[in-house]
Amino acid sequence: MSHSNDTAADLRILPLDAWHRAQGARMVPFAGYSMPVQYEGILAEHQWTRTHAGLFDVSHMGQLVFSGDDVAEALEALLPGDIRGLKPGRMRYSLLLDDKGGILDDLIVTNTGDALAMVVNGAMVEADVAHIRAHLPASVVLHHITDHALLALQGPSSAQVLEAIGLSGPGQLGFMEWGRFEWHGASLGVSRSGYTGEDGFEISVPHAILAELVDVLAAHDEVHPIGLGARDSLRLEAGLPLYGHDLTSKIEPVEAGLGFAVARRRREQGGFPGHGRIAAVLEQGPACRRVGLLVEGRLAAREGAVVLAGDTPIGTVTSGGFAPTLGRPIAMAYVDAAHAALDTPLSIDLRGRRLAATVTTLPFVPHRYHRKGAA
Repeated sequence: MSHSNDTAADLRILPLDAWHRAQGARMVPFAGYSMPVQYEGILAEHQWTRTHAGLFDVSHMGQLVFSGDDVAEALEALLPGDIRGLKPGRMRYSLLLDDKGGILDDLIVTNTGDALAMVVNGAMVEADVAHIRAHLPASVVLHHITDHALLALQGPSSAQVLEAIGLSGPGQLGFMEWGRFEWHGASLGVSRSGYTGEDGFEISVPHAILAELVDVLAAHDEVHPIGLGARDSLRLEAGLPLYGHDLTSKIEPVEAGLGFAVARRRREQGGFPGHGRIAAVLEQGPACRRVGLLVEGRLAAREGAVVLAGDTPIGTVTSGGFAPTLGRPIAMAYVDAAHAALDTPLSIDLRGRRLAATVTTLPFVPHRYHRKGAA
């Protein structure tokens, strides 16, 4: 995980900054904010989230709400997803695209019943808001929510913890479902979603009760605070792309392995940026693909390392690190489509040293989302 180059004077402060420091967090610059990278240690926090419940502060993410006439149609002019077909209480992963089909950001859209909400990446909030506002019709209003924090409670004990603190409704949600719930006189927007591959929830919390909620959650025996370091190792094991690393405006959805975000109706009808290029790639296949790599030895391949087939460069690592669950280094990379098949042997150039690697399926660790009706 790379940190931004912000100087301390430029950094924004999270509403829970003092709380994080009181918990012993080591703070680093990330996405324009001073963010907790770890508390007791990345490995311990990673394993705690896999076995209990990890509490993440993701208040750097942008929370946007859209209202007005024909709001779904307005968003479909910017995103390739089926927004018109999104039912109340449901969520959908989507992509903000430029005119060439390049990915400007990845995001989640939620139908809250009376509006459409969107969560965008922290480092991209200002650029996204400016881009979206420039393309919205006058009948649609974008409201950037700044009086709510965003918490993520992730791991197999998450639903049990929410029940124990008197927030029982979210436990009835399935993966990628959302609801509004009352807690201590305040209204919380809660979704069953997250970025770790584990079951869990994301909670939009009014600042007025934020300190109270965090203290109650952290007091539960199953809950530990978790920093950016473990968030990154968890999402890498889950094969989830990180914007600015695995996704950029130079990459289109199909080569990123995100063709599912281009809805069938939208593929046929178009009407979103880059439709022509994306339709051609869907038909002909991409020139390169995002793949998982199992790396031999103990050294971790890092972003920017060249991937080789024999002595020929055929790709670049975009995320890499040690996978605590697997006990070995892993990486995601873009490689030429001819070398993207499962079990293809490749190597990675790490500052002149060759690391043997093999193409594997994503995710590296199976997702454990709570899907309704699943065994």
